[in-house]
Amino acid sequence: MTTTATAQGTGATFMHPALFYRDDPEYLAGTLPFVLEGLSASEPVAVAAPAARLELITAELGRAAEAVHLVDMTLAGRNPGRIIPSVLRAFADARTDVRVRIIGEPIWPGRTVAEYPACVQHEALINEAFSGRDVTILCPYDAGALPEDVLADAHATHPTVITAGRQWASDAYDPWKVLARCNEPLHPPPGATAFHYDAKTLPAVRDFALAEARERGMNAVRLQDLALVVAELTTNSVVHAGGRGTLRLWAENEQIVCQVQDFGRLSDPLVGRRPARPDQIGGRGLLLVHYLSDLVRLHTADDGTTVRSYLART
Repeated sequence: MTTTATAQGTGATFMHPALFYRDDPEYLAGTLPFVLEGLSASEPVAVAAPAARLELITAELGRAAEAVHLVDMTLAGRNPGRIIPSVLRAFADARTDVRVRIIGEPIWPGRTVAEYPACVQHEALINEAFSGRDVTILCPYDAGALPEDVLADAHATHPTVITAGRQWASDAYDPWKVLARCNEPLHPPPGATAFHYDAKTLPAVRDFALAEARERGMNAVRLQDLALVVAELTTNSVVHAGGRGTLRLWAENEQIVCQVQDFGRLSDPLVGRRPARPDQIGGRGLLLVHYLSDLVRLHTADDGTTVRSYLART
């Protein structure tokens, strides 16, 4: 088969094809030529995929795998909101003098119902994050195991689709429509404890959150992460979003969920997903929340913004 870069040409253009596969041979037929053509052209190549897929590719590449940057997406991309800054941009931004190739597989069977909307948002936002960049990001989808609605979303978030060696432009491509759909209200459960805060009670709301999480079994290391998440989100409310807000906290399976709601509106869909510049002063709060959290969900509208952070208890 021809790869996306070969079929669509070269130059400073971003390419973001979805690769549908149903078994290991189809996966390798769609990914190996992409990797090998990149290596033969001296292009930096990264593969960010679940561990089983990394093993499959590296076994076929042999010693050539030593030239490929490998990332276990189940770890680095557990929170889809940090994939763009910590995986994709981290690799591409260090190599701006040549086309960069990345295989990124952020959606796999086993993603939870809570995680999935954040995964779709991530796929839609890749197009904005890399617009005009000399980068190709190939996104494999397990068409034999993923539901049809997930595959339909892949058509909507990727301008190009590849199946069984055939490549075509997606008629359903509409990432902004997907983003609007996934910007869904986040309603806390009835048993969530709440604290209404303002500038004078910022220390108290942090202490409240830590006490509630400790009571629900969060260990000392994760309590430190929670303290930073609460500090960033509540301070942002006070400084930029009306001066006050409400924090709610509850336990959900093996995670502690912290939700902050205030009266601001986020106009930048990539806020928190851009790597911080070395000389940047401020503006790192939501980025830090993404790095610390196992999942971040966000809803913004004219009447306010809700940010929900999931952190494992241990």
